[in-house]
Amino acid sequence: MAIAKMKLINIISYKDKLEDVLLKVLDLDNFHPEAASKMIEKVDTLTSMNEDSPYAETLQKYQEVASVLNIQVSKQHVSDVSLDLDKAKAFVEQAADHAKLIANIKHDLEVVVQENKDVLTTLDHIESSDFSFDDLFSCQYIRCRFGRLPIQCAKQLVQRENSRFAFISFNEDEHYSWCAYLTTIRHEAEVDNIFSSLDFERIHIPSFVHGTPDRAREMITEELANDLKHLDHVDQRMKEYVQGMQDTFVHNYVVLKHLNATYTVRQYVVGLGDQFEISGFVEEKDAPGIVEMFSAIEGVTVENLPVDVDKRLTPPTKLKNNWFVKPFEMFVEMYGLPAYGQMDPTPFVALTYTLLFGIMFGDLGQGLVLMLVGWLASKKFGLRLGDIGVRIGISSAIFGLAYGSFFGDEEILTPFFTEILHMNGKPIEVLDANFTMTLLLATVALGAVLIMISMAINVMTRVRNHDLGEALFSQNGLAGFVFYTAIMVGLALQMLMGISVFNPVYIVLLIVLPLILIFLKEPLTHKLAHEDMFPEGVGGFVVESIFELLEVCLTFVANTMSFLRIGGFVLSHAGMMLVVYVLADMVGTTFSPLVIVLGNIFVMCLEGMIVGIQVLRLEFYEMFSRYFDGGGTEFKSLKVEE
Repeated sequence: MAIAKMKLINIISYKDKLEDVLLKVLDLDNFHPEAASKMIEKVDTLTSMNEDSPYAETLQKYQEVASVLNIQVSKQHVSDVSLDLDKAKAFVEQAADHAKLIANIKHDLEVVVQENKDVLTTLDHIESSDFSFDDLFSCQYIRCRFGRLPIQCAKQLVQRENSRFAFISFNEDEHYSWCAYLTTIRHEAEVDNIFSSLDFERIHIPSFVHGTPDRAREMITEELANDLKHLDHVDQRMKEYVQGMQDTFVHNYVVLKHLNATYTVRQYVVGLGDQFEISGFVEEKDAPGIVEMFSAIEGVTVENLPVDVDKRLTPPTKLKNNWFVKPFEMFVEMYGLPAYGQMDPTPFVALTYTLLFGIMFGDLGQGLVLMLVGWLASKKFGLRLGDIGVRIGISSAIFGLAYGSFFGDEEILTPFFTEILHMNGKPIEVLDANFTMTLLLATVALGAVLIMISMAINVMTRVRNHDLGEALFSQNGLAGFVFYTAIMVGLALQMLMGISVFNPVYIVLLIVLPLILIFLKEPLTHKLAHEDMFPEGVGGFVVESIFELLEVCLTFVANTMSFLRIGGFVLSHAGMMLVVYVLADMVGTTFSPLVIVLGNIFVMCLEGMIVGIQVLRLEFYEMFSRYFDGGGTEFKSLKVEE
């Protein structure tokens, strides 16, 4: 459970081997390349290998044709990446022309099919009429428009009575009036404008339609059947064409994608005259395999180096944790990855988050439900939050058992403790008024212990990174740890055992002296670095440090009191479920099961979300901020990025 150890790999060869090397780099999911700009900006004789890709335009054409012809190529892979670019261009141009021709024919047919379907819909609403389309179409001075009009708009026609048109409604459904209007040639434009303003949707009756609506319906039905046959024929022709050219198309596409990618990743290639170099990081365990792979290419030299040999490069961070801890990496990533060489805080986060959530949301039944929901979210949707739900659900169930709470019922588990385990009662009686103060003091004590652990982690981390000033004199360093621990231990001994340790020696050595060291942190840090202790003068330092020391003391108090929310949510959860059962009693036996079920769902959703957020707040503000800086670079391979 730590940050994976890295090795720096330098791949060096002549430029005629560049494409072979880049193709192998692109297939690696365990190689983190470093941008060439990091080296070039510090050495004038180095050059960038960035060039415009000669494959980009052709690849774009292949992507367009693949979209039109619905050719699936995203998961294809080929081992032979040789390609004649001119032939590939000619092939895709021919495919594009063919696809365009078929697509145009299909589009025209689809338009005709839709128009005929619209006409059939119209005829369905006017089939009882006995007029003749031949008579209508043969009129020299009258124009007729068929279509549909929204019901509300049809009612508005009453307000626009006009002798220039005649309106006929054949039928109405829930939304539309299926209708027609007639007007003279002279007023055609004016009347068309009136109906357009009312959202009239015109449906064109084909010119080949003759006779009554019933006869017209037969003709349109026959025409539609022929159009659908033609459309099926076009689809079949397209399918046959795709089957015949798909293998060649996919091969060309994948090769083009690989070759084009070798140009898009040249930002990682440094030019060394007639040679090139690619630098990147790999896990220590993978380094021998990487060296062997590239050394197999003739003329390629591979260097396997320590991570700190090139000061221009910062090793990336790759977290490695066991099955229990790994899902909590998402919380660490939200705050910021640790830098390489720092301690991975994920195990501590996993343990404390699981513990605190279980305490605050302790309920055996609801915890098991949360575990089940988390398991389903993880298995069905692959959510890391679902994996976290499994773990905190188990924790909630364990603490719920200790509280004797099962779906909010505080008495149902009591016989288990009294009759089976032969105890006097439940281990923890949350709703007992005498227990409230004990609970709140216990949560403050737990918070104090977690704060001390956080400061101890910070001291170890700072010492490892040779940051002695922060390790010894900061509020989260050794001085802060001694000051805070002395006060909390002294208070605990006095409250629990009646022993007072706050004598002058204890106060001076363990409380006053650490405060003085925190006050003098900046000059003492300068002294350790053999620098001027007061570079900006003593007066300004004293005034500023007095306020900072006051803030440090207030922060310790606020951070400690912040953990009272743990006890508050324990009581809140029990109180909310008590309200649910009171409401269930009020509605009677008929509806009480429904109230209990809905109440449990409401509490689980609302309080579960709030508790999750509050625990995360405790992690970030009360613990993370004491020992974790973040600032790490995520390990990314080109294959993952692609």
